[in-house]
Amino acid sequence: MTNYKNIFGKPVKFLATDPDNAEAEGQIWYNSTSDAFKSIVALEAWSSGAPLAIARNNFAGAGTQTAGLGFGGYQPPFSSSTEEYNGSGWSTGGALNTARAGLGGAGLQTSALGFGGDGPSTLQTATEEYDGSTWTTSPGSMNTARKYMAGFGLQTAAVSAGGNTGSDSVATEEYNGSAWTSVNNMATARRNLVGVGLKTTGLAFMGQSTTVLNSTEEYDGTNWTTGGNLNTARFEGGGAGDNTSALAFGGYTPTVSSATENYDGTSWSTSPATLSTARGGLAYSNQSPSSSALAFGGFDGTVRTTVTEEYNKSINVITAAAWSAGGNLNTARRGLGGAGTQTAGLGIGGNIGTPNTTTTATEEYNGSSWSGGGNLSQTREALTGAGTQTAGLGFGGYHSPGGFRANTEEYDGSTWSGGGSLSTAKNGLGGAGTQTAGLGFGGIGSPGVVTNVTEEYNGSAWTAGGNLGTARRFLGGAGTQTAAVGFGGNGVSPPNLQTATEEYDGSAWTAGGSLNTAIQSLASAGTQTSALAIAGSLGPANTAATEQYDGTSWITGASLAAVKAEIAGCGLQTAGLAFGGWSTSQPDPSTGTEEFNPETITTNVKTFTTS
Repeated sequence: MTNYKNIFGKPVKFLATDPDNAEAEGQIWYNSTSDAFKSIVALEAWSSGAPLAIARNNFAGAGTQTAGLGFGGYQPPFSSSTEEYNGSGWSTGGALNTARAGLGGAGLQTSALGFGGDGPSTLQTATEEYDGSTWTTSPGSMNTARKYMAGFGLQTAAVSAGGNTGSDSVATEEYNGSAWTSVNNMATARRNLVGVGLKTTGLAFMGQSTTVLNSTEEYDGTNWTTGGNLNTARFEGGGAGDNTSALAFGGYTPTVSSATENYDGTSWSTSPATLSTARGGLAYSNQSPSSSALAFGGFDGTVRTTVTEEYNKSINVITAAAWSAGGNLNTARRGLGGAGTQTAGLGIGGNIGTPNTTTTATEEYNGSSWSGGGNLSQTREALTGAGTQTAGLGFGGYHSPGGFRANTEEYDGSTWSGGGSLSTAKNGLGGAGTQTAGLGFGGIGSPGVVTNVTEEYNGSAWTAGGNLGTARRFLGGAGTQTAAVGFGGNGVSPPNLQTATEEYDGSAWTAGGSLNTAIQSLASAGTQTSALAIAGSLGPANTAATEQYDGTSWITGASLAAVKAEIAGCGLQTAGLAFGGWSTSQPDPSTGTEEFNPETITTNVKTFTTS
């Protein structure tokens, strides 16, 4: 204690609890509760973000880590799709007018610029401006058609540098919001390079010519000057920052790389942080500072990927939102109903094998394991569940050879008893609400009629509610009888997968924000303004993807560990539960259960030791 004070001229603070703010970084204090000297240390780390809706490579990025933009690329074919990132997940934006890959990007999420690239038949000079919802073709075309160039700057002050015109280029052009002007050339001709920063603080690095490059060039708005070399030569990587403080990551060496490097305005140093998924051809938010980058998509050496990762240099340890394994069902099944919460769930009926072996079995989840509950009186699958573990509701469904079911059953925590019947026997309904205020909507009945009918349950009988705008079956549902949301499903003329979302106010349905991906046979959880759409069928294949709804729009969320359809769900958006179902590769029913855990942020407090 005396030595520290003599050296640094400051006494060590005595604290009963650790501070949790950036001002405490680098400070040393004595925690009287834990009897230890402590400090807060900044970390560099990549953490998982919600995946893109569309896997692709060689596309452009713009914006920042919490307001990112990805557009164009190669799926295949050439893509015009745009996705927007809000720091939690991706949502669908307006499509480019010209589908292309290898294009340049600049600007912010609400004022972006896309230019050049490779189209289905020719290299592009076309420039498009994005206003946060729509791309508009600019009258100003690039002077030189090219692909795989660097782009940086803002929508009204952008730079395009290098690229390939048929041969590698040194050409630089500046955009002023309406026209491109040719300016001073780069020193080194190259393609597949990275650009970050503003027009007057630009940085271009890595790339390809006859070899893989590690060189760096700095742009001040007029001239290019040589900067320090990367430690790892590579191309088609990503970056963030500007010519005084930058980040480089990923790319091909020519094998895929996960390496990250920091630039201090003079030289590059290797960071301890590495991408969890090595890849090239990724996109990045080129207006992010070097302390908070965003990397998304690309090619991992085997397949195009939807992986999103966030880089942060801060005092906080960020644990990404994720699904984790829960206790397995005792009976494997698909097409079951779900109700309750993550720590008090209910799995109802379902199909326990192929072909059409339906069950009456009920299981109860306590947050870690499933145990047997009372059996349904009627065996069925594709039924709908609502309510809680001790006041549950199961209705509709299908049983072979009995056909579609109209009956309703009520659960008291141990026994099922009969309730009022639906007006029409059907299965694949969306559901919401409670045992005494339930809601069933959509579905399919005999003879194969897909319906838009909504019915409301009062604890003893069903009565007609307002019709859905779109007739569909195998859709998701969440919320209450007077504030419900229905989404996805399969329409009247299958396959007619839906992205449509509708919200119910107790009497009528109105359109909500569309899902990013059309889907059916999914699980659901949450409320009208905070819902989860979990896994499901894309038609030819199933998915592990999830989406989150905020009452206005859907964004991508953390994926399940297992690909599944005909899966059940319950709980909240921040504490969801998904169980049962079946995968594409193995059509047998599953016992798997997964629990959703939201993102957590904790301060990186380190304890000093004498070793």
